[in-house]
Amino acid sequence: MAEITFRTLTGNALDAALDDLAGLRITVFHEWPYLYEGDRDYERKYLSKFAASKGAVIIGAYDGERLVGAATAAPLADHFDDFAEPFEKKGLKAEDFFYFGESVLLPDYRGRGIGVRFFEEREKAARDEGFNRIVFCGVIRPDDHPMRPADYVPLDQFWKNRGYEKMDGIICDFPWRDIGDKQETRKPMQFWTRTLTDNA
Repeated sequence: MAEITFRTLTGNALDAALDDLAGLRITVFHEWPYLYEGDRDYERKYLSKFAASKGAVIIGAYDGERLVGAATAAPLADHFDDFAEPFEKKGLKAEDFFYFGESVLLPDYRGRGIGVRFFEEREKAARDEGFNRIVFCGVIRPDDHPMRPADYVPLDQFWKNRGYEKMDGIICDFPWRDIGDKQETRKPMQFWTRTLTDNA
């Protein structure tokens, strides 16, 4: 397997990568715990909102010229209102936070430190945009969900190792279509946060 290279994509380069990012999202989020029934129309709506942000960035992981993984970030205030709403309810300003979106990587490339690199590069992007408060969210699924794999290991410890912690009471609801469903349903998403320091 070739050495993975990383590219920070903004502007026209970001726009050019959106179709490949959509394909990664459809493939990776089909897995537990997102169980996403991939939909190109949904992807166009979702990613166009992300791409419209002046601070939007994609960290792309490439095997040669093939995009095999990607992680996104943008100011939280530029994302869907569903994500900002729980902050406003708690008296927090969405404008104060930089939001890490998806981090998607094909299975054959996992376990090589790419996920850590995705966090490092997005944290750098946050600093470059003048932010030190980072948030992201992950779907909450019941432990007894019938599609939960027996060997599933949540990413909580990985996130804690990166210095992130859960935000008490900061949960949003966001819709997508689960595998086999005909209609979108809203799922709870737990937010995590980290405040960057100058020497972090």
